Amino acid sequence: MPAQNNLISGGFSRRGFNRALTLLAAGSSLPFYNEAALAQRGLGGRAMPADAVKINSNENPMGPCKEACEAMAATLPNGGRYGSGDVRAAQQALAEVEGLRADYVQMFAGSSDPLHRFVLASVSKEHPLVVGDPGYEAPARAAQYVGAETIYVPLTKDTRVHDVKAMAAAHKSPGLIYVCNPNNPTGTVNTKEEIEWLVANKPAGSVILLDEAYIHLSKATPGSYLVAQDKDVIILRTFSKLYGMAGIRAGAAFARPDLMRRVQIYGTGFLPITSMAAVNASLAVKDLVATRRKVIADIRNETFSFLAKNNIEFLPSDANMFMMNVKRPGGEFARLMANKNVYIGRVWGAMPNWVRVTVGSAQDMARFREVCVECYNA
Repeated sequence: MPAQNNLISGGFSRRGFNRALTLLAAGSSLPFYNEAALAQRGLGGRAMPADAVKINSNENPMGPCKEACEAMAATLPNGGRYGSGDVRAAQQALAEVEGLRADYVQMFAGSSDPLHRFVLASVSKEHPLVVGDPGYEAPARAAQYVGAETIYVPLTKDTRVHDVKAMAAAHKSPGLIYVCNPNNPTGTVNTKEEIEWLVANKPAGSVILLDEAYIHLSKATPGSYLVAQDKDVIILRTFSKLYGMAGIRAGAAFARPDLMRRVQIYGTGFLPITSMAAVNASLAVKDLVATRRKVIADIRNETFSFLAKNNIEFLPSDANMFMMNVKRPGGEFARLMANKNVYIGRVWGAMPNWVRVTVGSAQDMARFREVCVECYNA
């Protein structure tokens, strides 16, 4: 088995690393951001009306499936217990689904927690973080906290996916190369062959952090088999997106044991028994992924047809979000939409005239269509 690559060095001392991970294990806040926090920052601190169309933070309005809701309700009387058995059951069930050994799977309260942990454990002043641009901002904010550089690699100009060759060449000794697939915010997908090329050609000693938060929404090949092959790959998963459990907090990381120990030794704290019950119930519903993927894809494709009919440029997405070109500063367009009580996503500096829109319910997107052209032409 490959030796552990210990990159806790340079500007971030072991004492500082220990303190940061201890705070995380205790449930304390660090100056990082998850999707909900970033969405709130985009609102400028304003409260969102209760009747707003909320298509700004990649949530799934379907919520948990019926079986998950029933399992959580049944679990509530046991709330006085820690429920470690439910955690082990979720770990084993997810391992079986992914074709992994159980010790290659670690459950977390969402995927933001392990994302920050692995960044903290793997980057330093000498070993930077490499990310696609535009991409999910949270890893870079964690790297900044430990004094590590983040190297931003533009997405490909034609397909707007991660430029894996440029990422592999970005630095001689990165700590982590972060790939979100499908990518947030573009919803675009790198192929299995492109991911395999990056894993085979990355700088020696570096690790690929493959964030598959949106993988269930796409037909892309999951990367679990790379973990099963003991590659230098860590995979993040969440039940916040397709499974509709954003507020319930359930996620997981997949990695070979020596990589997993980078964060396991600091503990994860006890996990909510309700979320673990919901995970087990959701995984037992065999057609849930395919059914929900189709529902979201149908609504997304209807929206794309509308945008194309109105000559509004957009990026074809394979997830529950997409980007559209509003031909002006994106924040200005978002404010116009908010004035109509429709709240869309934030703007990335690499694409300042584009905005990200979550694919909401059929009703949400009907309202989006009603006001979109009016604001676009304003």
